[in-house]
Amino acid sequence: MGRVPTFFHRVTKYDPAHRDRQGRYTGPQDTLSDHGEVEAAYLRAVAAFAEDSGIDELAVREPQIPSLARFGAEPPVDGFGLAGLFPPARESHAGSPTGDSPGGPPEGFHDGAAVPLDIGLELVRAMLRDSGAWCRLEWEDRFTVHVGWDQYLYVGSDRPCERARARTRRLGLFPERLDSSPYAMETGEDVQRPADDAFWAGLSRMVSARRAGVLEEMYVEGASRWHRLSQGGVEEVRPRLAPRARLAVWPGLSSDVDTVLSTFPADGTAECVWQDEEDGPVRSALVDGDTSTALAGRISGAAAVSLLPVTADERVPLFTAVMPDADGVVRARWRTDPAPADRHWALLRTLRPGRIVSGTVTRIADFGVTFVDIGGFEAMINIPELSWRSFNHPSDVVSVGEKVDAEILGVELLPERVSLSLKALHEDPMRLLTGRIGRTVVGPVTKVLPFGVTVRVEEVTDGFEGLVHISELRDEQLDGTDIAVRVGDLLAVRILDVDPIRRRIVLSHRRAVAAA
Repeated sequence: MGRVPTFFHRVTKYDPAHRDRQGRYTGPQDTLSDHGEVEAAYLRAVAAFAEDSGIDELAVREPQIPSLARFGAEPPVDGFGLAGLFPPARESHAGSPTGDSPGGPPEGFHDGAAVPLDIGLELVRAMLRDSGAWCRLEWEDRFTVHVGWDQYLYVGSDRPCERARARTRRLGLFPERLDSSPYAMETGEDVQRPADDAFWAGLSRMVSARRAGVLEEMYVEGASRWHRLSQGGVEEVRPRLAPRARLAVWPGLSSDVDTVLSTFPADGTAECVWQDEEDGPVRSALVDGDTSTALAGRISGAAAVSLLPVTADERVPLFTAVMPDADGVVRARWRTDPAPADRHWALLRTLRPGRIVSGTVTRIADFGVTFVDIGGFEAMINIPELSWRSFNHPSDVVSVGEKVDAEILGVELLPERVSLSLKALHEDPMRLLTGRIGRTVVGPVTKVLPFGVTVRVEEVTDGFEGLVHISELRDEQLDGTDIAVRVGDLLAVRILDVDPIRRRIVLSHRRAVAAA
């Protein structure tokens, strides 16, 4: 986060002479807008501070609308007080408990939207009237306007704005100096996952694997739109999303509508997400014991449906992200509630191929893959990366609970995957055998095959084995007839070739005998 304005003022209609020693206001207090002269005075005061600061436009930051459970201090108005300021809204969900969405705020009301000063003043008017919408109005690190409870307004500037202060007093309002705005945005140190090209490519893989199916677009605090994701159609959703929207990815909707309807809550509240017909809009509504019957009748003929929890500790998507700006930088200051996969992403983005990591073996899967905990994430070691030498089972190389060091081979951020190698930390012993090409050794026969035999050429139990083709088993001194061998027999062989890349050793018994 960059610098903040140096000079802050609290602008109110409340005389500071009526404050006690603790700063609490004790005089008469009208917390609603008069829709008249006082409201107009507030707007003129903001305009005066903007003029002194050289500001003629503002940016909308962290826009919000309330749920229908609590609309505002004043009665609901069309468009949450934003009608006529922005283009009409597309269909969205804004907390409707009936399944009939009232529509979200207008399209242009999104984080980062730049508006001329006159539109900014109308947004201040809407917030003074507490008629639904709220946002921070800011311009870079030079100017801020924050509307608080009970007609308290906070203006920040990089200039003292003495003329604006005097103008505000003449308007009958009171500008008081403060150290900061209580509505300044606090940002954490965590890094938010961007919905960049890598995110969309990974999401496509998740959808193809049927591990993800619905995208929630939270484009304003308090409102969201839903998008069903199809194989090959993920990229079509991307350009339809609002700038800087927060995204949450969920499993797909179920076509078993009756089963989902049977799980509607008798107590508590859940969110029902459904699609009436294929390729139709995805809708959502809150459902509880009082509304479940009506909503069940409403969506009984839906094509697909899902039921999601609403409590913070239970509402856990597969993963989340925030839309970056056109240059790929995430400038939205709000954060999604991190899912476990997001915490994994934060770890994985610090890892690079070639890095050495330490971890603990957590399990060995039936199909042979070994899993290692590296700081709370389970990385995997495929069978070929456990050892340069052959083995019958991964448990011959590692055991659960064992601490190991391994080299990172690859990192995928979505789906989250880290592949490790144990053998990469050791020199390939097969390469040492290349210096023995042409030499004769004696080793035990380990396998008898239709096309030859294998012979161990190292004096260790897990030593490398080479193939003696059947054509190389003939003894020329015995009229070229094949010799009979069994597993365990010692056989003299000559090393003809060692290929560490293809993991192949070529041997000959015939040439070993001929050279003797």
